Amino acid sequence: MSARIYQRPKNAMQSGKALLDLWTLEFAPAEAKKPDPLMGWAGSGDTQQQVILRFPTVDEAKAYADKYGIEAEVHATPPRRLKIQAYADNFR
Repeated sequence: MSARIYQRPKNAMQSGKALLDLWTLEFAPAEAKKPDPLMGWAGSGDTQQQVILRFPTVDEAKAYADKYGIEAEVHATPPRRLKIQAYADNFR
């Protein structure tokens, strides 16, 4: 069982920054999704894909993964780049 630990990036469509400081542990899919014969929806029997755990720090997420024998890969948070621009810059 493998998982990845990461911080959620800010949604580009909203200005809010709620829950961005939490670290997320998300399990990797154990089996491929297959289409349902009746409806055609994609699905699988893997219930671990539905589990998303959130932790206040990366150390707590790593400790959880170590405690339960989960191979976890930590993805670093990319730095936020701000493009500071005045409204008048649109007309230059």
